[in-house]
Amino acid sequence: MPITYEDILYEIKDSVATITINRPDKYNAFRAQTCEELIHAFQQAGWDKSIGVIVLTGAGHKAFCTGGDQSAHAGHYDGRGVIGLPLEELQGVIRDVPKPVIAKVRGYAIGGGHVLALLCDLTLAAESAKFGQVGPKVGSVDPGFGTAYMARVIGEKRAREVWYLCRQYSAAEAVQMGLANKAVPDAELDAEVDRWCAEIMEKSPTALALAKRSFNADTAHIAGISALGLQAVSLFYGTEESQEGVRAFQEKRKPKFRDR
Repeated sequence: MPITYEDILYEIKDSVATITINRPDKYNAFRAQTCEELIHAFQQAGWDKSIGVIVLTGAGHKAFCTGGDQSAHAGHYDGRGVIGLPLEELQGVIRDVPKPVIAKVRGYAIGGGHVLALLCDLTLAAESAKFGQVGPKVGSVDPGFGTAYMARVIGEKRAREVWYLCRQYSAAEAVQMGLANKAVPDAELDAEVDRWCAEIMEKSPTALALAKRSFNADTAHIAGISALGLQAVSLFYGTEESQEGVRAFQEKRKPKFRDR
């Protein structure tokens, strides 16, 4: 059923569906409503036979997505799901739709936004892009696709570095690590994404769907790890240690985890 989107934009052009997280004032961080709208849009595009490719991006030039909106997080986010976000469903629909999904990244792809880019089939980045995790800095973690799948994509040593140190990586570094397929100047990103979409549109949609299903089959068990891990994260969010991370982020200071 058609709905009116508030947090995202949905556009179809030349058989390509572009889904844009439209919260630039929040660096395109997602709240529960954003996740619900993204799920709906992916389902719309994913099962529309006239659409061959889905592009996920963020509004403006500052950020692709910076993960969960901390202003909507006070020990629990503001919606359904184990942690108050339908995160498992959102991550699952990106993998489940039988169409290639391209992450078009400008600016920050951080935290849960970094994981969304990781889950897309392909990632094209502007030179302004910054990739990284922040979970352990704010009392959080993605103990499923964000960790186990990342290790499959870039190797365990690199994945542990990303999570343990919470550094930010340039677009060129992301390509070298395997987090992105290609980096181009910011002014060329739209045209580059269009070229990749056009090439994909020339290919057999059934063959592409089968290839995606086959790739996913090898890592399908990670959904189980994610479900178990998010149950643990829900309990973690109720601790003083995790809440100190949220407070420190909101107060723009370093957290004092070791004092807890």
